[in-house]
Amino acid sequence: MSSDLVIHSVRDGVILAELSRPPDNLFSIELCRRLAAVLDDPPAGAHVLRLRAAGEVFCLGRDRGGSTPAEVRAEAEALAGLTRSAQRTRLVTVAEVQGDAAGFGVGLVAAFDVSVAVREATFRFPEVGIGLAPALVLAWLPRVVGRREAFWLTATGEPLPAGRAADLGLLNEVVDTRDALTERVDDIVARLRTRSPRVHGDIKEMLRVFADLGDERALDVSIDRLVVGSLRRGES
Repeated sequence: MSSDLVIHSVRDGVILAELSRPPDNLFSIELCRRLAAVLDDPPAGAHVLRLRAAGEVFCLGRDRGGSTPAEVRAEAEALAGLTRSAQRTRLVTVAEVQGDAAGFGVGLVAAFDVSVAVREATFRFPEVGIGLAPALVLAWLPRVVGRREAFWLTATGEPLPAGRAADLGLLNEVVDTRDALTERVDDIVARLRTRSPRVHGDIKEMLRVFADLGDERALDVSIDRLVVGSLRRGES
């Protein structure tokens, strides 16, 4: 197994994925596909996937090795594929953000179900500095932070402090130190593990389905979902 992304076996329902590609912890096509494969087809007994990174930063984006249209497309498809897998997996995903995130790194933080960061971390979209509009980022960012904030963050590339990122909905919580981060994520994972993996999977699916519907249609669909869920209450 490659040491730049170690995916540990399931332990008490938890998969630990550790990214270590110093100094910037960039995602390559291979790493995107490997993590997406776990999210798409989790091993038996898996409930939570916990992602953390080694070093000073969480993830500053992706490798930019493509020079031909086909190579650039392959990179973009891998990034979009991992984002889609994070959104659609039945696993509960938890990001433990011990340092700065940029570009695709921020996208992963936003795509995960729960994300907690240290207060010193910043979040930014540097693509404007190389003459690029971040299309993949703009596919999801306005729905999280609103159009105006999405424009400002991508148009300037200014770093967003962790506290402000939490206010905007990019993070669930902010803690003061790395030790506190580990302890808090331990607590979050333990709390999630006291609940039903099946119910968590249902919640994630409903959030995804309802997001694409208007309020009236979502209420209609919710009736059927509630009936089915009530009849399945005895399942694990």
